[in-house]
Amino acid sequence: MEVDTWIGSLRADGRRMADVATGLSLDDPVPSCPEWDVRTLLRHTGMVHRWSGTMVQDARPEPPGREDVLPGGWPSDEGLVDWFRDGHARLVSALETAPDDLDCWTLMQMPHPRAFWARRQAHETAIHRVDTELVAGAASGFGKEHAADGIDELLVFFISRPDRGPKAPEVKTLRVVAADVGQHWTATFGPDDSAGQAGGEEPVDCTVTGRASDLYLYLWNRIPPDGIRIDGQGDVLGYWSEATF
Repeated sequence: MEVDTWIGSLRADGRRMADVATGLSLDDPVPSCPEWDVRTLLRHTGMVHRWSGTMVQDARPEPPGREDVLPGGWPSDEGLVDWFRDGHARLVSALETAPDDLDCWTLMQMPHPRAFWARRQAHETAIHRVDTELVAGAASGFGKEHAADGIDELLVFFISRPDRGPKAPEVKTLRVVAADVGQHWTATFGPDDSAGQAGGEEPVDCTVTGRASDLYLYLWNRIPPDGIRIDGQGDVLGYWSEATF
């Protein structure tokens, strides 16, 4: 996917998230994040938008501190959605105007930080847009290209971060097959680190097959595996569902 496509997704999903949130109570629980209410969801995502937007806009070599992005503390409940909209708009603008050769801190070594942050925030916001919709009753899906890119980011990058990703008492392997885009990935996890790759042909403990949009949301623990084919050891998915990414 191109940087402009990620920014376009970020723009649309952030706006959708804010629009849905206006019809909710801030005290409503978020079923996909059991310890959160809507207030916490908006604060978290709005804070992440400001944090990454400051990084991009100021080309920071190190992550900004809390005082840099939240100098006055949290906004009032009455102003929370507007605060969220403002931080989201600033992030979109920062990414749109950043040069292609932007040099700033990223979560991992990447040759193109602008592309990294556009992709990361597109998927961060997409998943939390779904969280907001689930509070309202039902989540809308994703185009298959966006969903496949999100699976790739999760399995190749996100689970490989130190002390993150699924854990199991012994090494387990999972293959994810997005049938509608003709792509597959392989993840490995156990008592220590997790890792993943695009492709992979070696035998695995468990394979899940389905549409990219369903797999994207299922792997992020946002929906049950309805419509997804599961072959192999079911405990692999049990360990996966316990992960906190």
